[in-house]
Amino acid sequence: MVGPVVVIGGGIVGLSCAYALADRGRDVVVCEKASLGAGSTARAAGGIRTQFSTRINVELSLASLPTWEAFEEHFGVDIGFKQVGYLFLAREATTADRFEETVAMQQKAGASVDLLSPADAATHCPELHADRFRSATYAGRDGFADPYLALQGYADAARAAGVDIRTHTEVTAIDRTDAGIETVTIGTSGGTERLEPSAVINAAGPWASAIAALADMEIPVVPRRRQALVAAPETPIGETVPLTIDLDSGVYFRPEREGAAIVGGQFDADDPEADPDRYSESMDLDWAATAIERAADVAGYFGPKTQLKRGWAGLYAVTPDHHPIIEETEPGFVNAVGFSGHGFQHAPATGQVVAELLIDGEASTVDISGLSSDRFDRGEQLIERHVA
Repeated sequence: MVGPVVVIGGGIVGLSCAYALADRGRDVVVCEKASLGAGSTARAAGGIRTQFSTRINVELSLASLPTWEAFEEHFGVDIGFKQVGYLFLAREATTADRFEETVAMQQKAGASVDLLSPADAATHCPELHADRFRSATYAGRDGFADPYLALQGYADAARAAGVDIRTHTEVTAIDRTDAGIETVTIGTSGGTERLEPSAVINAAGPWASAIAALADMEIPVVPRRRQALVAAPETPIGETVPLTIDLDSGVYFRPEREGAAIVGGQFDADDPEADPDRYSESMDLDWAATAIERAADVAGYFGPKTQLKRGWAGLYAVTPDHHPIIEETEPGFVNAVGFSGHGFQHAPATGQVVAELLIDGEASTVDISGLSSDRFDRGEQLIERHVA
């Protein structure tokens, strides 16, 4: 077929794929059922890090990092990328022991990561309760950016490259044969339309499994609800304090404007599947109390006079091993889904490898062979331990 590539999902991953394909001369249509970024992107915390516990996630980060560092130069948008670093903390001996192996892998892959003593970690996070930890790791090129501004940068660049971005446009049917995708049916307030695509990219985030099902495919991607809050700490957090994660308690925090902090984490063993069309977008007060309590156990910023300002909930699209599925699952149908909370930061590399899959026949920016969906059937799941 000579029709356009249809990208399903107008979040940061979908727009990155659309831009990368258009940049290489392909006609692209993006179909987003709501507004751009209305799914996971709009509710992301904006973290960008190279500190993962598996080689493939580190490589996706390293391939994405140059885009984040030069985003304003390339896209004309200042996304507020603050490279204050990520600080990972270990309380338990087993976690600390794994740090040595993990840092060696990260360094071998090309990441600038250091293994620190708790005392050295406190030089980056001055209020850290260093005596409660055994070890730490730190990468100064890590940090955080504004997901909404990054989304707008990609959207503007995609439109300039000729991408047809259609919001409030829902994909309602996909007709697939052994030869590929025949038609994609879309619905808008004005009625329905059938597209005859050359290929389809599923970048639907929390709706990924539902979109795959339209094409008679099953993928193990489940929406999970995650929360974050903004607090006014008793002791204001300096703007150079890194995004700090206590791996053993599950809490993280990072500086926000004017001494405030964003705090998040998943603390409940019960982690039910969420309905992406019907879930509470508000913060749970019991969760917020736990988050502040655990943050206070990490650092002295969060004393008893800490005030809760606001909070929200969003969705991670989670696979069983917290790694994405990036593959041409069937002829002409690419899944770029299941990023398990890492889709924002890995979007630039994902767009490149998806374009390579469709145009070159294989990915070259990063070896993504380990991210195929059949790894679950083979029992060859990856284990990502650096999950917040």
